[in-house]
Amino acid sequence: MAQSPNLFIAQRFRRLRRTPALRELVTETRLSAADFIWPLFVTDVAGADVEISSMPGVSRRTVEGAVRAAEEAARLNIPAVCLFPYTDPALKTPACAEAWNPDNLTNRAIRAIKAAVPEVAVMTDVALDPYNSNGHDGLVRDGVILNDETVEALVRMALVQADCGADILGPSDMMDGRIGAMRDALERAGHKDVAILSYAAKYASAFYGPFRDAVGASGALKGDKKTYQMNPANRAEALRLVARDLDEGADMVMVKPGMPYLDICREVKDAFNVPTFAYQVSGEYAMLKGAILNGWVKDDVVLESLLAFKRAGCDGILTYFAPEAARRLGR
Repeated sequence: MAQSPNLFIAQRFRRLRRTPALRELVTETRLSAADFIWPLFVTDVAGADVEISSMPGVSRRTVEGAVRAAEEAARLNIPAVCLFPYTDPALKTPACAEAWNPDNLTNRAIRAIKAAVPEVAVMTDVALDPYNSNGHDGLVRDGVILNDETVEALVRMALVQADCGADILGPSDMMDGRIGAMRDALERAGHKDVAILSYAAKYASAFYGPFRDAVGASGALKGDKKTYQMNPANRAEALRLVARDLDEGADMVMVKPGMPYLDICREVKDAFNVPTFAYQVSGEYAMLKGAILNGWVKDDVVLESLLAFKRAGCDGILTYFAPEAARRLGR
């Protein structure tokens, strides 16, 4: 009777790790520049186009600077950029009317980028916080964030962005019903080809601090966003939100933040098998970049962190590391 093989001999996993060529042959998850959306902060406030102190290596850019960044994205094979405005505080009001001004900062940047590099997809942020003197994503009355009135404002904002040439709308506000309202309005206005990447599972996270510095919302925010952003303790709710947004017409969905919520990314991808994105948010970037600059970790953590999103099921990642990572991958 033949003896069963010695399992240690039969299962030497190190055989396939022995050389770079063998490791490459059996690599399960691959990362490329095509996986990235590059967030850009845009400003026309004099003196504001400087490096953001809480995000070393990231700067606010003029519209012309945003165009140059989009041209760099094209050279690096990064398929999309996402625009976030640093609005002049004088233009911020409780009514947020600047949000749907066709000549506001974001809309001017959309037109300029699409004119210069039409092959790069432009994604926008659909939320009121960059225009709100209260710092909230929605309209506020007597300390309460108004849902339905905010949705009406967001629809106006989304339509103008689509008129200006946006390829992807990114509703990040977390108001109930906004995806269906935007999709209906876009169809009626003839923008049937404009995609919606919904921030479907956006948590009320402490990781957003540097972003609020970047868009000038830190000092304006009154209270917190816990009545409309998700409880970090909740998992099943994220799946219900994704299901709802897909039913209402979202083409893609996002989990935000990223690394602390990789379990949610995997569950969303497994449950729905739709284009699933995550946002490696400002706090995640700041922690990694700070540790790199202090010599506490090697810069290899950049690609390792981004690979984790792909392994968790994400089809793409919004990351401030996009150009750096694309250059490293190109080498």
